[in-house]
Amino acid sequence: MKKIVAAFAFVLSTGVAFGQNAQTVPQNWHLLDQQTDGVYGISIEKAYQELLKNKQPEPVLVAVIDSGIDTLHEDLRSVLWRNRLEMAGGSVDPDRNGYAGDTYGWNFLGADDPNKNVTKDSYESERIYFKYRDKFKNVTSEKKVKRKDRQLYQVWLKSKVHATEVSEAGKEVEMMYSLLEVLPRVDAFFQMVLQKDTYTAQDLDSLKAEDPRIAQGKRLYGMIFEQVKPGATNQQLPELFQQHADSLKANLTAPETPPADYRGMVVEDDYSSFKDRYYGNNNIMAGDPSHGTHVAGIIGAARGNGLGVDGIASAVKIMMIRAVPDGDEHDKDIAMAIRYAVDNGAKIINMSFGKSFSPQRQWVEDAIKYAEEKDVLIVRAAGNESKNIDVEPYFPNPYTIKGNKKAPNVITVGATGPTQNTLVAPFSNYGKEVVDVFAPGDNIYSTVPGGNQYAPFSGTSMASPVVAGLAAVIKSYYPHLSATQIKSVIENSVTKITVPVLNPGTGEKVTMSELSRTGGVVNAYEAIKLAGTLQ
Repeated sequence: MKKIVAAFAFVLSTGVAFGQNAQTVPQNWHLLDQQTDGVYGISIEKAYQELLKNKQPEPVLVAVIDSGIDTLHEDLRSVLWRNRLEMAGGSVDPDRNGYAGDTYGWNFLGADDPNKNVTKDSYESERIYFKYRDKFKNVTSEKKVKRKDRQLYQVWLKSKVHATEVSEAGKEVEMMYSLLEVLPRVDAFFQMVLQKDTYTAQDLDSLKAEDPRIAQGKRLYGMIFEQVKPGATNQQLPELFQQHADSLKANLTAPETPPADYRGMVVEDDYSSFKDRYYGNNNIMAGDPSHGTHVAGIIGAARGNGLGVDGIASAVKIMMIRAVPDGDEHDKDIAMAIRYAVDNGAKIINMSFGKSFSPQRQWVEDAIKYAEEKDVLIVRAAGNESKNIDVEPYFPNPYTIKGNKKAPNVITVGATGPTQNTLVAPFSNYGKEVVDVFAPGDNIYSTVPGGNQYAPFSGTSMASPVVAGLAAVIKSYYPHLSATQIKSVIENSVTKITVPVLNPGTGEKVTMSELSRTGGVVNAYEAIKLAGTLQ
Protein backbone atom coordinates (compact mmCIF):
# COMPACT_ATOMS: atom_id res chain seq x y z
CA MET A 1 0.00 0.00 0.00
CA LYS A 2 2.83 2.41 0.78
CA LYS A 3 4.08 1.97 -2.78
CA ILE A 4 0.67 3.03 -4.11
CA VAL A 5 0.69 6.08 -1.87
CA ALA A 6 4.17 7.03 -3.09
CA ALA A 7 3.22 6.53 -6.74
CA PHE A 8 0.05 8.56 -6.37
CA ALA A 9 1.94 11.35 -4.59
CA PHE A 10 4.47 11.38 -7.44
CA VAL A 11 1.73 11.64 -10.07
CA LEU A 12 0.20 14.57 -8.21
CA SER A 13 3.52 16.34 -7.65
CA THR A 14 4.60 16.03 -11.30
CA GLY A 15 1.26 17.19 -12.59
CA VAL A 16 0.66 14.18 -14.85
CA ALA A 17 -2.77 14.77 -16.39
CA PHE A 18 -4.76 11.86 -17.79
CA GLY A 19 -6.99 12.89 -20.66
CA GLN A 20 -7.26 16.51 -19.56
CA ASN A 21 -6.45 19.63 -21.54
CA ALA A 22 -4.65 21.86 -19.08
CA GLN A 23 -5.51 25.53 -19.49
CA THR A 24 -2.47 27.76 -19.65
CA VAL A 25 -2.41 29.99 -16.58
CA PRO A 26 0.20 32.73 -16.10
CA GLN A 27 2.78 31.95 -13.44
CA ASN A 28 1.90 35.13 -11.56
CA TRP A 29 -1.85 34.69 -12.01
CA HIS A 30 -2.65 35.68 -8.43
CA LEU A 31 -1.41 39.23 -9.12
CA LEU A 32 -3.49 39.71 -12.25
CA ASP A 33 -6.95 41.01 -13.15
CA GLN A 34 -9.95 38.94 -14.12
CA GLN A 35 -11.27 41.31 -16.79
CA THR A 36 -8.00 42.05 -18.57
CA ASP A 37 -6.07 38.81 -17.93
CA GLY A 38 -8.85 36.22 -17.72
CA VAL A 39 -7.84 34.80 -14.33
CA TYR A 40 -9.27 35.43 -10.88
CA GLY A 41 -6.26 37.24 -9.44
CA ILE A 42 -6.46 40.17 -7.04
CA SER A 43 -5.69 42.96 -9.58
CA ILE A 44 -2.69 44.25 -7.63
CA GLU A 45 -0.63 44.94 -10.77
CA LYS A 46 -3.49 47.03 -12.13
CA ALA A 47 -3.63 48.89 -8.81
CA TYR A 48 0.08 49.73 -8.94
CA GLN A 49 -0.20 50.93 -12.53
CA GLU A 50 -3.37 53.00 -12.18
CA LEU A 51 -3.88 53.95 -8.53
CA LEU A 52 -0.51 54.00 -6.79
CA LYS A 53 1.79 55.36 -9.45
CA ASN A 54 3.95 58.25 -8.16
CA LYS A 55 2.64 57.78 -4.60
CA GLN A 56 5.15 57.26 -1.81
CA PRO A 57 4.44 54.42 0.64
CA GLU A 58 5.69 54.07 4.21
CA PRO A 59 7.39 50.76 5.13
CA VAL A 60 5.21 48.30 7.02
CA LEU A 61 6.47 45.49 9.25
CA VAL A 62 4.75 42.15 8.65
CA ALA A 63 5.45 39.22 10.98
CA VAL A 64 5.27 35.74 9.50
CA ILE A 65 4.70 33.02 12.12
CA ASP A 66 5.76 29.90 10.28
CA SER A 67 8.42 27.22 9.77
CA GLY A 68 11.38 29.56 9.21
CA ILE A 69 12.90 31.37 6.25
CA ASP A 70 15.92 31.31 3.96
CA THR A 71 17.52 34.61 4.96
CA LEU A 72 19.97 34.34 2.05
CA HIS A 73 17.38 34.16 -0.70
CA GLU A 74 18.07 36.61 -3.54
CA ASP A 75 14.46 37.83 -3.64
CA LEU A 76 14.05 38.21 0.13
CA ARG A 77 17.34 39.56 1.49
CA SER A 78 16.41 43.18 0.81
CA VAL A 79 12.98 42.93 2.45
CA LEU A 80 13.94 41.19 5.70
CA TRP A 81 13.37 43.03 8.96
CA ARG A 82 16.63 43.74 10.70
CA ASN A 83 16.70 44.46 14.40
CA ARG A 84 19.29 47.22 14.19
CA LEU A 85 20.04 47.33 17.91
CA GLU A 86 20.86 43.61 17.88
CA MET A 87 22.97 43.98 14.73
CA ALA A 88 24.93 46.76 16.37
CA GLY A 89 25.92 44.42 19.20
CA GLY A 90 27.73 45.69 22.26
CA SER A 91 26.01 43.45 24.78
CA VAL A 92 24.27 40.08 25.04
CA ASP A 93 20.83 41.59 24.40
CA PRO A 94 21.26 45.20 23.18
CA ASP A 95 17.55 45.98 22.81
CA ARG A 96 16.77 44.28 26.15
CA ASN A 97 13.68 42.54 24.83
CA GLY A 98 14.70 39.24 26.39
CA TYR A 99 15.60 37.56 23.09
CA ALA A 100 19.35 37.83 22.63
CA GLY A 101 20.50 37.88 19.02
CA ASP A 102 17.07 38.29 17.41
CA THR A 103 18.41 39.97 14.30
CA TYR A 104 15.71 38.78 11.86
CA GLY A 105 13.14 37.41 14.29
CA TRP A 106 13.01 34.54 16.73
CA ASN A 107 12.78 30.75 16.91
CA PHE A 108 10.51 29.43 19.67
CA LEU A 109 11.27 25.84 18.62
CA GLY A 110 14.83 25.67 19.83
CA ALA A 111 17.14 25.22 22.77
CA ASP A 112 19.55 27.91 23.93
CA ASP A 113 22.03 26.29 21.55
CA PRO A 114 21.03 27.42 18.01
CA ASN A 115 22.06 24.00 16.68
CA LYS A 116 19.35 22.20 18.71
CA ASN A 117 15.90 22.68 17.25
CA VAL A 118 12.53 20.98 16.93
CA THR A 119 11.82 19.91 13.36
CA LYS A 120 9.31 17.05 13.40
CA ASP A 121 6.42 17.02 15.88
CA SER A 122 3.25 15.07 16.59
CA TYR A 123 -0.40 15.95 16.02
CA GLU A 124 -2.26 17.67 18.83
CA SER A 125 -4.92 14.94 18.69
CA GLU A 126 -2.28 12.32 19.50
CA ARG A 127 -1.00 14.36 22.41
CA ILE A 128 -4.51 14.75 23.85
CA TYR A 129 -5.50 11.15 23.21
CA PHE A 130 -2.54 9.67 25.05
CA LYS A 131 -2.59 12.26 27.84
CA TYR A 132 -6.09 11.21 28.88
CA ARG A 133 -6.20 7.63 27.63
CA ASP A 134 -5.81 6.05 31.04
CA LYS A 135 -8.48 8.37 32.45
CA PHE A 136 -11.13 7.58 29.84
CA LYS A 137 -10.25 4.35 28.03
CA ASN A 138 -12.64 2.18 30.05
CA VAL A 139 -15.55 4.62 29.99
CA THR A 140 -18.56 3.18 28.16
CA SER A 141 -21.00 6.04 28.69
CA GLU A 142 -20.71 9.78 29.26
CA LYS A 143 -23.06 9.34 32.22
CA LYS A 144 -20.25 7.55 34.02
CA VAL A 145 -17.99 10.60 33.72
CA LYS A 146 -17.98 13.28 36.39
CA ARG A 147 -19.94 16.30 35.24
CA LYS A 148 -16.87 18.57 35.39
CA ASP A 149 -14.99 16.18 33.06
CA ARG A 150 -17.67 15.62 30.44
CA GLN A 151 -16.52 18.32 28.05
CA LEU A 152 -12.97 17.01 28.28
CA TYR A 153 -14.28 13.50 27.64
CA GLN A 154 -15.98 14.64 24.41
CA VAL A 155 -12.74 16.32 23.29
CA TRP A 156 -10.87 13.09 24.07
CA LEU A 157 -13.30 11.03 21.99
CA LYS A 158 -12.79 13.39 19.05
CA SER A 159 -9.03 13.24 19.53
CA LYS A 160 -9.18 9.45 19.37
CA VAL A 161 -10.96 9.58 16.01
CA HIS A 162 -8.55 12.18 14.64
CA ALA A 163 -5.45 10.38 15.95
CA THR A 164 -6.68 7.25 14.18
CA GLU A 165 -7.22 9.14 10.93
CA VAL A 166 -3.74 10.70 10.95
CA SER A 167 -1.95 7.47 11.87
CA GLU A 168 0.09 5.86 9.11
CA ALA A 169 -2.67 3.33 8.45
CA GLY A 170 -5.28 6.08 8.49
CA LYS A 171 -3.34 8.20 5.99
CA GLU A 172 -3.03 5.22 3.65
CA VAL A 173 -6.78 4.64 3.75
CA GLU A 174 -7.44 8.33 3.08
CA MET A 175 -5.10 8.19 0.10
CA MET A 176 -7.03 5.19 -1.23
CA TYR A 177 -10.23 7.23 -1.24
CA SER A 178 -8.37 9.99 -3.07
CA LEU A 179 -7.26 7.42 -5.61
CA LEU A 180 -10.87 6.42 -6.17
CA GLU A 181 -11.62 9.97 -7.27
CA VAL A 182 -8.81 9.86 -9.83
CA LEU A 183 -9.63 6.42 -11.25
CA PRO A 184 -12.21 7.60 -13.83
CA ARG A 185 -9.67 9.92 -15.45
CA VAL A 186 -6.95 7.28 -15.47
CA ASP A 187 -9.39 4.73 -16.87
CA ALA A 188 -10.56 7.06 -19.67
CA PHE A 189 -6.92 7.70 -20.58
CA PHE A 190 -6.08 4.01 -20.89
CA GLN A 191 -9.29 3.22 -22.78
CA MET A 192 -8.09 5.75 -25.34
CA VAL A 193 -4.52 4.39 -25.40
CA LEU A 194 -5.59 0.73 -25.59
CA GLN A 195 -8.55 1.52 -27.85
CA LYS A 196 -10.84 -0.78 -25.91
CA ASP A 197 -13.52 -0.23 -23.25
CA THR A 198 -12.58 -3.25 -21.14
CA TYR A 199 -9.09 -4.32 -20.25
CA THR A 200 -7.04 -6.04 -17.51
CA ALA A 201 -3.72 -5.56 -15.78
CA GLN A 202 -2.15 -7.86 -18.38
CA ASP A 203 -3.24 -5.46 -21.14
CA LEU A 204 -1.51 -2.62 -19.30
CA ASP A 205 1.68 -4.65 -19.04
CA SER A 206 1.78 -4.96 -22.83
CA LEU A 207 1.99 -1.19 -23.32
CA LYS A 208 5.30 0.44 -24.16
CA ALA A 209 6.13 3.14 -21.62
CA GLU A 210 7.81 5.82 -23.74
CA ASP A 211 5.14 8.41 -22.89
CA PRO A 212 5.66 9.53 -19.24
CA ARG A 213 1.90 9.53 -18.69
CA ILE A 214 1.75 5.88 -19.74
CA ALA A 215 4.75 4.99 -17.56
CA GLN A 216 3.36 6.62 -14.45
CA GLY A 217 -0.18 5.45 -15.16
CA LYS A 218 0.97 1.86 -15.55
CA ARG A 219 2.87 2.04 -12.30
CA LEU A 220 -0.03 3.52 -10.35
CA TYR A 221 -2.86 1.61 -11.99
CA GLY A 222 -0.98 -1.69 -11.94
CA MET A 223 -0.50 -1.52 -8.18
CA ILE A 224 -4.19 -0.75 -7.69
CA PHE A 225 -5.07 -3.83 -9.74
CA GLU A 226 -2.83 -5.85 -7.39
CA GLN A 227 -5.09 -4.92 -4.45
CA VAL A 228 -8.13 -6.71 -5.92
CA LYS A 229 -8.88 -10.20 -7.21
CA PRO A 230 -6.76 -11.57 -10.07
CA GLY A 231 -8.20 -11.11 -13.53
CA ALA A 232 -10.33 -8.11 -12.58
CA THR A 233 -11.16 -5.71 -15.39
CA ASN A 234 -11.09 -1.93 -15.37
CA GLN A 235 -14.89 -1.97 -15.27
CA GLN A 236 -14.86 -3.98 -12.03
CA LEU A 237 -11.96 -2.12 -10.45
CA PRO A 238 -13.75 0.89 -8.87
CA GLU A 239 -16.24 -1.24 -6.95
CA LEU A 240 -13.64 -3.78 -5.85
CA PHE A 241 -11.18 -1.10 -4.77
CA GLN A 242 -13.94 0.76 -2.90
CA GLN A 243 -14.75 -2.45 -1.01
CA HIS A 244 -11.06 -2.90 -0.19
CA ALA A 245 -10.77 0.66 1.13
CA ASP A 246 -13.98 0.36 3.14
CA SER A 247 -12.73 -2.86 4.71
CA LEU A 248 -9.43 -1.29 5.76
CA LYS A 249 -11.22 1.76 7.16
CA ALA A 250 -13.61 -0.40 9.20
CA ASN A 251 -10.64 -2.16 10.79
CA LEU A 252 -8.65 0.95 11.70
CA THR A 253 -7.75 1.18 15.38
CA ALA A 254 -6.38 3.97 17.53
CA PRO A 255 -2.57 4.12 17.73
CA GLU A 256 -0.97 2.12 20.51
CA THR A 257 2.32 3.96 20.95
CA PRO A 258 2.41 7.51 22.35
CA PRO A 259 4.20 10.05 20.19
CA ALA A 260 7.65 11.18 21.18
CA ASP A 261 7.85 14.41 23.17
CA TYR A 262 9.72 16.12 20.36
CA ARG A 263 9.41 19.60 21.81
CA GLY A 264 10.13 18.59 25.39
CA MET A 265 13.39 16.94 24.35
CA VAL A 266 14.70 20.21 22.90
CA VAL A 267 13.04 23.36 24.20
CA GLU A 268 14.28 24.39 27.62
CA ASP A 269 11.19 26.00 29.14
CA ASP A 270 8.49 25.18 31.62
CA TYR A 271 5.65 24.62 29.18
CA SER A 272 3.01 24.80 31.89
CA SER A 273 4.10 28.30 32.90
CA PHE A 274 3.16 31.20 30.68
CA LYS A 275 5.57 33.34 32.72
CA ASP A 276 8.47 31.35 31.25
CA ARG A 277 8.49 33.18 27.92
CA TYR A 278 12.15 33.87 27.13
CA TYR A 279 13.15 30.58 25.53
CA GLY A 280 14.33 29.44 22.10
CA ASN A 281 17.11 30.84 19.90
CA ASN A 282 17.72 33.05 16.88
CA ASN A 283 18.08 30.27 14.29
CA ILE A 284 15.14 30.98 11.98
CA MET A 285 16.63 28.78 9.23
CA ALA A 286 16.49 25.61 11.32
CA GLY A 287 14.88 22.47 9.91
CA ASP A 288 13.01 22.90 6.63
CA PRO A 289 12.08 26.56 6.09
CA SER A 290 10.35 25.89 2.75
CA HIS A 291 6.85 26.80 3.88
CA GLY A 292 7.83 30.02 5.61
CA THR A 293 10.09 31.07 2.75
CA HIS A 294 7.26 30.55 0.26
CA VAL A 295 4.78 32.48 2.39
CA ALA A 296 7.22 35.38 2.87
CA GLY A 297 7.80 35.63 -0.88
CA ILE A 298 4.08 35.89 -1.60
CA ILE A 299 3.83 38.82 0.79
CA GLY A 300 6.91 40.77 -0.08
CA ALA A 301 9.47 39.30 -2.48
CA ALA A 302 11.33 42.30 -3.91
CA ARG A 303 9.34 43.85 -6.73
CA GLY A 304 10.82 44.94 -10.05
CA ASN A 305 14.30 43.53 -9.48
CA GLY A 306 14.16 41.18 -12.47
CA LEU A 307 14.47 38.12 -10.23
CA GLY A 308 12.07 35.26 -9.65
CA VAL A 309 8.76 36.68 -8.46
CA ASP A 310 7.16 39.93 -7.37
CA GLY A 311 5.62 40.01 -3.93
CA ILE A 312 2.34 41.78 -3.37
CA ALA A 313 3.62 44.54 -1.07
CA SER A 314 6.30 46.92 -2.35
CA ALA A 315 7.12 48.66 0.96
CA VAL A 316 7.34 45.84 3.44
CA LYS A 317 9.76 44.33 5.92
CA ILE A 318 9.37 40.67 6.83
CA MET A 319 9.93 39.47 10.41
CA MET A 320 10.14 35.68 10.67
CA ILE A 321 9.04 33.95 13.86
CA ARG A 322 9.66 30.22 13.79
CA ALA A 323 6.92 28.43 15.76
CA VAL A 324 5.48 25.86 13.32
CA PRO A 325 7.17 22.42 13.15
CA ASP A 326 6.49 19.52 10.79
CA GLY A 327 3.39 18.53 12.76
CA ASP A 328 1.01 20.48 14.95
CA GLU A 329 2.25 23.67 16.58
CA HIS A 330 2.01 24.13 20.36
CA ASP A 331 -0.34 26.77 21.77
CA LYS A 332 2.30 28.35 23.98
CA ASP A 333 4.69 28.90 21.08
CA ILE A 334 1.97 30.54 18.99
CA ALA A 335 0.87 32.80 21.85
CA MET A 336 4.49 33.83 22.44
CA ALA A 337 5.07 34.38 18.74
CA ILE A 338 2.08 36.73 18.48
CA ARG A 339 3.25 38.70 21.51
CA TYR A 340 6.82 38.89 20.19
CA ALA A 341 5.55 40.23 16.86
CA VAL A 342 3.41 42.88 18.53
CA ASP A 343 6.10 43.95 21.00
CA ASN A 344 8.64 44.36 18.21
CA GLY A 345 6.55 46.57 15.99
CA ALA A 346 4.68 44.35 13.56
CA LYS A 347 1.40 45.84 12.31
CA ILE A 348 0.28 42.73 10.41
CA ILE A 349 0.77 39.07 11.38
CA ASN A 350 0.37 36.20 8.92
CA MET A 351 -0.52 32.78 10.37
CA SER A 352 -0.53 30.08 7.68
CA PHE A 353 -1.07 27.13 9.99
CA GLY A 354 -3.74 25.52 12.11
CA LYS A 355 -4.97 22.39 13.84
CA SER A 356 -8.14 20.66 15.01
CA PHE A 357 -7.46 20.84 18.76
CA SER A 358 -6.20 23.58 21.06
CA PRO A 359 -5.81 22.52 24.71
CA GLN A 360 -4.31 25.87 25.79
CA ARG A 361 -6.65 27.91 23.62
CA GLN A 362 -6.97 30.67 26.22
CA TRP A 363 -3.26 31.52 25.90
CA VAL A 364 -3.64 32.13 22.16
CA GLU A 365 -6.91 33.97 22.62
CA ASP A 366 -5.28 36.33 25.11
CA ALA A 367 -2.43 36.97 22.66
CA ILE A 368 -4.91 37.80 19.88
CA LYS A 369 -6.63 40.20 22.27
CA TYR A 370 -3.24 41.75 23.07
CA ALA A 371 -2.67 42.28 19.33
CA GLU A 372 -6.08 43.91 19.04
CA GLU A 373 -5.24 46.34 21.85
CA LYS A 374 -2.03 47.29 20.00
CA ASP A 375 -3.87 47.76 16.67
CA VAL A 376 -2.33 44.73 14.93
CA LEU A 377 -4.17 42.84 12.18
CA ILE A 378 -3.93 39.03 12.15
CA VAL A 379 -4.48 37.15 8.88
CA ARG A 380 -4.98 33.39 9.19
CA ALA A 381 -5.42 30.46 6.82
CA ALA A 382 -8.75 28.62 6.91
CA GLY A 383 -7.15 25.17 6.52
CA ASN A 384 -6.96 22.48 3.84
CA GLU A 385 -9.32 19.70 4.94
CA SER A 386 -12.35 20.62 2.74
CA LYS A 387 -14.32 21.06 5.96
CA ASN A 388 -16.95 23.48 7.22
CA ILE A 389 -15.09 25.18 10.06
CA ASP A 390 -18.31 26.74 11.31
CA VAL A 391 -19.06 23.18 12.47
CA GLU A 392 -15.60 21.66 12.94
CA PRO A 393 -13.39 24.33 14.55
CA TYR A 394 -9.93 25.03 13.18
CA PHE A 395 -7.49 26.68 15.58
CA PRO A 396 -6.42 29.37 16.26
CA ASN A 397 -10.12 30.21 16.36
CA PRO A 398 -11.24 33.86 15.99
CA TYR A 399 -14.06 33.30 18.47
CA THR A 400 -13.65 33.67 22.23
CA ILE A 401 -14.27 30.79 24.62
CA LYS A 402 -16.47 32.95 26.80
CA GLY A 403 -19.25 34.77 25.01
CA ASN A 404 -18.36 33.36 21.56
CA LYS A 405 -17.35 36.83 20.33
CA LYS A 406 -15.40 37.16 17.10
CA ALA A 407 -12.06 38.98 17.31
CA PRO A 408 -12.37 42.18 15.24
CA ASN A 409 -8.69 42.13 14.24
CA VAL A 410 -8.64 38.63 12.71
CA ILE A 411 -9.41 37.86 9.07
CA THR A 412 -9.78 34.20 7.99
CA VAL A 413 -8.98 33.26 4.39
CA GLY A 414 -10.10 30.41 2.13
CA ALA A 415 -8.37 29.49 -1.15
CA THR A 416 -9.36 29.96 -4.78
CA GLY A 417 -8.05 28.86 -8.15
CA PRO A 418 -7.45 30.87 -11.34
CA THR A 419 -10.47 29.97 -13.46
CA GLN A 420 -14.22 29.82 -13.06
CA ASN A 421 -14.15 26.02 -13.14
CA THR A 422 -11.56 25.91 -10.34
CA LEU A 423 -12.73 28.98 -8.48
CA VAL A 424 -13.01 27.44 -5.01
CA ALA A 425 -9.99 25.22 -4.38
CA PRO A 426 -11.20 21.67 -3.62
CA PHE A 427 -8.95 21.41 -0.56
CA SER A 428 -10.06 24.67 1.06
CA ASN A 429 -11.96 24.81 4.32
CA TYR A 430 -14.98 27.08 4.29
CA GLY A 431 -17.59 28.53 6.63
CA LYS A 432 -20.36 31.07 6.21
CA GLU A 433 -19.53 32.60 9.60
CA VAL A 434 -15.83 31.92 10.24
CA VAL A 435 -14.27 32.37 6.79
CA ASP A 436 -14.26 36.05 5.90
CA VAL A 437 -12.87 36.09 2.36
CA PHE A 438 -11.36 33.90 -0.32
CA ALA A 439 -8.06 34.62 -2.08
CA PRO A 440 -5.77 32.91 -4.63
CA GLY A 441 -4.18 29.81 -3.11
CA ASP A 442 -3.85 27.21 -5.87
CA ASN A 443 -0.47 26.88 -7.62
CA ILE A 444 1.02 30.09 -6.30
CA TYR A 445 4.59 30.60 -7.49
CA SER A 446 6.99 31.96 -4.88
CA THR A 447 10.37 31.73 -3.20
CA VAL A 448 11.75 28.49 -1.73
CA PRO A 449 15.05 27.77 0.05
CA GLY A 450 18.21 27.53 -1.98
CA GLY A 451 19.19 31.14 -2.49
CA ASN A 452 17.69 31.51 -5.95
CA GLN A 453 14.98 28.85 -6.08
CA TYR A 454 11.23 29.20 -6.79
CA ALA A 455 8.28 26.78 -6.93
CA PRO A 456 4.47 26.64 -6.94
CA PHE A 457 2.70 25.58 -3.72
CA SER A 458 -1.02 25.22 -3.07
CA GLY A 459 -3.05 25.70 0.09
CA THR A 460 -4.88 28.22 2.19
CA SER A 461 -1.35 28.78 3.51
CA MET A 462 -0.75 30.59 0.21
CA ALA A 463 -4.10 32.43 0.24
CA SER A 464 -3.47 33.93 3.68
CA PRO A 465 -0.25 35.78 2.71
CA VAL A 466 -2.00 37.09 -0.40
CA VAL A 467 -4.38 38.89 1.97
CA ALA A 468 -1.59 39.81 4.39
CA GLY A 469 0.31 41.32 1.47
CA LEU A 470 -2.74 43.31 0.42
CA ALA A 471 -3.20 44.53 4.01
CA ALA A 472 0.45 45.66 3.97
CA VAL A 473 -0.10 47.60 0.75
CA ILE A 474 -3.11 49.37 2.23
CA LYS A 475 -1.25 50.15 5.47
CA SER A 476 1.82 51.42 3.61
CA TYR A 477 -0.14 53.89 1.47
CA TYR A 478 -2.78 54.75 4.08
CA PRO A 479 -0.89 54.46 7.41
CA HIS A 480 -3.64 56.25 9.34
CA LEU A 481 -6.01 53.30 8.87
CA SER A 482 -6.44 50.98 11.87
CA ALA A 483 -6.32 47.19 11.78
CA THR A 484 -10.10 46.92 11.90
CA GLN A 485 -10.48 49.53 9.16
CA ILE A 486 -8.09 47.62 6.91
CA LYS A 487 -10.04 44.44 7.55
CA SER A 488 -13.27 46.24 6.70
CA VAL A 489 -11.77 47.67 3.52
CA ILE A 490 -10.64 44.24 2.33
CA GLU A 491 -14.00 42.65 3.11
CA ASN A 492 -16.12 45.40 1.57
CA SER A 493 -14.18 45.49 -1.70
CA VAL A 494 -14.23 41.81 -2.67
CA THR A 495 -15.23 40.69 -6.13
CA LYS A 496 -18.61 39.11 -5.50
CA ILE A 497 -18.90 35.72 -7.15
CA THR A 498 -22.33 35.30 -8.65
CA VAL A 499 -21.79 32.05 -10.56
CA PRO A 500 -22.32 28.75 -8.71
CA VAL A 501 -19.19 27.22 -7.20
CA LEU A 502 -18.45 23.76 -5.85
CA ASN A 503 -18.66 23.23 -2.10
CA PRO A 504 -15.29 21.59 -1.25
CA GLY A 505 -16.90 19.38 1.38
CA THR A 506 -19.98 18.12 -0.46
CA GLY A 507 -19.23 18.67 -4.14
CA GLU A 508 -22.58 20.43 -4.51
CA LYS A 509 -23.00 23.65 -6.44
CA VAL A 510 -23.62 26.56 -4.09
CA THR A 511 -23.23 30.31 -3.99
CA MET A 512 -19.94 31.69 -2.69
CA SER A 513 -21.94 33.42 0.04
CA GLU A 514 -22.67 29.96 1.48
CA LEU A 515 -18.93 29.41 1.95
CA SER A 516 -17.83 32.73 3.43
CA ARG A 517 -19.15 35.91 5.03
CA THR A 518 -18.44 38.16 2.08
CA GLY A 519 -19.11 35.74 -0.75
CA GLY A 520 -16.16 36.96 -2.77
CA VAL A 521 -12.49 37.03 -3.73
CA VAL A 522 -10.26 39.85 -2.46
CA ASN A 523 -9.70 42.65 -4.96
CA ALA A 524 -6.68 44.89 -4.39
CA TYR A 525 -7.74 47.46 -6.97
CA GLU A 526 -11.12 48.02 -5.35
CA ALA A 527 -9.67 47.81 -1.82
CA ILE A 528 -7.15 50.56 -2.53
CA LYS A 529 -9.82 52.75 -4.10
CA LEU A 530 -11.99 52.26 -1.01
CA ALA A 531 -9.09 52.92 1.36
CA GLY A 532 -8.48 56.22 -0.39
CA THR A 533 -11.94 57.44 0.61
CA LEU A 534 -11.28 56.92 4.33
CA GLN A 535 -9.36 60.11 5.10
